[in-house]
Amino acid sequence: MRFHLLARRIAGPALGLALAAAMTACSSSSPTTAASPSSAPPASSTPAAGGTAGASSPGQAASGDAKAQITTNWEAFFSGKTSAAKKISVLQNGQKFASVINAQAGSGIATSAAAKVSSVVVNSPAKATVHYDITLNGTPALANQTGTAVYEDGTWKVGDVSFCQLLKLENGGTPPSVCK
Repeated sequence: MRFHLLARRIAGPALGLALAAAMTACSSSSPTTAASPSSAPPASSTPAAGGTAGASSPGQAASGDAKAQITTNWEAFFSGKTSAAKKISVLQNGQKFASVINAQAGSGIATSAAAKVSSVVVNSPAKATVHYDITLNGTPALANQTGTAVYEDGTWKVGDVSFCQLLKLENGGTPPSVCK
């Protein structure tokens, strides 16, 4: 019981800080659409789920490119130094969440939050699993988190389901209406 109370006391504020960091500036972006087979990367850059071929293998090289883009975009989304416009552009259906992002913009504590991606597993040409920590001033606040990245409109993005899971935690278990 004490552990659950302690975890709740730490996770709630930490998550709030991390989410505030994900939403620091005010902007808008063009709407996006859900990933579909037509939005998957071209065959020459289709990420592979792995493989044992050498570094010159097209599938493995593409997978490495996907992992690098996923890591870059995931960490940018949760960085307190990233503009809202950029955050919206690297979030699946980002425009749908613009009001949430803008509502939390400007938080003074937001600049201390970040995410550190520990691993990425590309599961298909349009989906990947991301393991990450949310940090405050470089110290893990929410460790060992798992999320989903999606390939949408030619870019690997933070999956809106992953963002909604964090918003649900911040709201005491109730997801905001944008997540329903």
